[in-house]
Amino acid sequence: MSVSYRLVGDVGILTVENPPVNALGHAVRAGLLGALGRARDDVTVRALVLHGGAGTFSAGADLHEVIAGTAREAPSAAELESLIEGLAKPVVAAIEGACLGGGLELALACHARIASPGATLGLPEVKLGLIPGSGGTLRLTRLAGPEAALEAITSGAPFTGQRALELGVVDGLAAEPLAAALEAAAALARADAPLRVTSELTARTARVSPELFAAFRAKLAARTRGQIAPLRAVDAIEAATMRPAPEALRLEREYADECRDSAPRRALTHLFFAERAARRVPDLPPGVTPRPIERAAVIGAGTMGGGIAMTFANAGIPVALLELSGEALARGLALVDKNYQASVARGSLDAARAAEARARITGVTDYAALGQADLIVEAVYEDLEVKREVFARLDRVAAPQAILATNTSSLDVDAIAAATARPAQVVGTHFFSPAHVMRLMENVRGRASSPETLATVMALARRLGKVAVLAGNCDGFIGNRMLMYYGAEAEFLLEEGATPAQIDRVIEEFGFAMGPLAVRDLAGNDVGFAIRKRRRLPADERWSPILERLVGAGRLGQKSGRGYYRYEGRRRLPDPEVSALIEAVSRELGITRRDIPDEEILARLLHPLVNEGARLIEEGIAQRSGDVDLVYVYGYGFPAWRGGPMYWGRRAGLQAVVETMRGLSATHGARWRPAALLERVAAGGGGWDNDASAAAGGATADH
Repeated sequence: MSVSYRLVGDVGILTVENPPVNALGHAVRAGLLGALGRARDDVTVRALVLHGGAGTFSAGADLHEVIAGTAREAPSAAELESLIEGLAKPVVAAIEGACLGGGLELALACHARIASPGATLGLPEVKLGLIPGSGGTLRLTRLAGPEAALEAITSGAPFTGQRALELGVVDGLAAEPLAAALEAAAALARADAPLRVTSELTARTARVSPELFAAFRAKLAARTRGQIAPLRAVDAIEAATMRPAPEALRLEREYADECRDSAPRRALTHLFFAERAARRVPDLPPGVTPRPIERAAVIGAGTMGGGIAMTFANAGIPVALLELSGEALARGLALVDKNYQASVARGSLDAARAAEARARITGVTDYAALGQADLIVEAVYEDLEVKREVFARLDRVAAPQAILATNTSSLDVDAIAAATARPAQVVGTHFFSPAHVMRLMENVRGRASSPETLATVMALARRLGKVAVLAGNCDGFIGNRMLMYYGAEAEFLLEEGATPAQIDRVIEEFGFAMGPLAVRDLAGNDVGFAIRKRRRLPADERWSPILERLVGAGRLGQKSGRGYYRYEGRRRLPDPEVSALIEAVSRELGITRRDIPDEEILARLLHPLVNEGARLIEEGIAQRSGDVDLVYVYGYGFPAWRGGPMYWGRRAGLQAVVETMRGLSATHGARWRPAALLERVAAGGGGWDNDASAAAGGATADH
């Protein structure tokens, strides 16, 4: 039974019981329709309470039904909400846990709402390329006003019960919302006054200027390029403000259908299912359980180490942050304090939570202080011998059960593990900078990493709020191995006639926040060159000398005010000196420069990503194509609404990718040849994963 019904005095309680998140699938909607009809027709019932079982109101609609277009099959959510609003008996929503998407739309149709202070409310549909489709834009706007609705719906960001009270979305807070809702429902029934129908409210929408919506569209333009849902959400909220409720609801449905059928929605839901599939490690033995992580430690209080420490602290895990020098530790902790202040200033953390998290970080200067940690993350300089020395010291002081993790971005995890007597408890945990902000955590399995160790770091990533992907051990793992081709090709394009501004513009117009050369300037060209010097190329390959020449000229990027560009603050400007340097390289190499079309630049930068992604799947470094997409979207800025390189490559045309790689391999070397998997899939030989992800319980298909 997906909906239970019981009486407490003259109040009927309807409880959704569809674990784990009480999704509002067809069976639940049918159950609610039956229970509502029963209560409506029972003269002894004077009021109703709508509640979710197991501590969760409802996390929303069944996404599979939304995608398939069956979510509107009778009884639809819109029909249920209309029925609730039209009842002569008061209906009060008792909200705890998640009340998201369709769950919040259902609650908004009730005559009153009581929430727990820590409940999570929101309309996150835009994150999947959708908008609320059963009255959410209308009712949230009528309750909270268009300004609040615009921010909440176009961002998809959740808000707490406390914030919902401040916005006017809920009518009260209670530690026990069910008991409080019962009292509220009974009081409304005794009052025998006209009930408040959310869709008919007008106080928050009177005298709103159309300029509000024009200004908000302009504000969205830069960050929503290529997307449909955010702008359609604005259209729907404007209709909720300016038009009668029936017309606003009709327009919302039209906009929701348009978004559902769009390419960005398909890409974003691909990532949604890929993220869930990535949590599963197909070859872990049944019954393996993660170890509990009660205390953590981080070695290195630089930008990365401090950010990793914040990540643990923000998740409620006490963490020791180690630097051997007291001065270096003080600098690191000062940076942590500055980051927390910035988080509070931008509203991502309130002051109280920031203070609580900061209190969980303890600075230490002695390895002996790490003996209580269940997991220790090394985040020191990216040098194999330095890391091996750190791990040898850790092995002597860490608790016997402790997992030792390296934050290396490309080094050999097995070589690092060999410095310890516990290689089964060594693993890579590659965080991305800034670690307390970036969502990706690329976990790397060593040859000896135990199933328990792998299960622990995968579970830990979820606890930390990260998107976890498990990679095999190779130079660069998934993301940085692919990045080598992307960065190298950008320099070859410069040699042949492209400019830094053209290359970055093409990639930014595609949807990346920054082009490859602007990113290098941001990270520091000396850093990129240092990494390059540690890598040995095959005899038939070369590096372009452009990066080395820039570093030699002191053009280190933004930190020196000069790199591929000249900088005024953060504003990048083309620099004739760079043009002259690049042209000199072209002459030395005997390359005749030419005008390169934007289309060629895009293909030569992105097709190598697709090719190397295919090779990683072939070799088993990446478990699934969806994992490759997740790494590039959440770690390297590939536009989410394009689905990631492997998803995009199939839709852009894999035969074109094959031809690009054949052409590049003629001048760049054998590693640039088309991967066998790429050639097979391009010729119609199945999918990237050959149904491996489905066999493992994955769900990365294009829906």
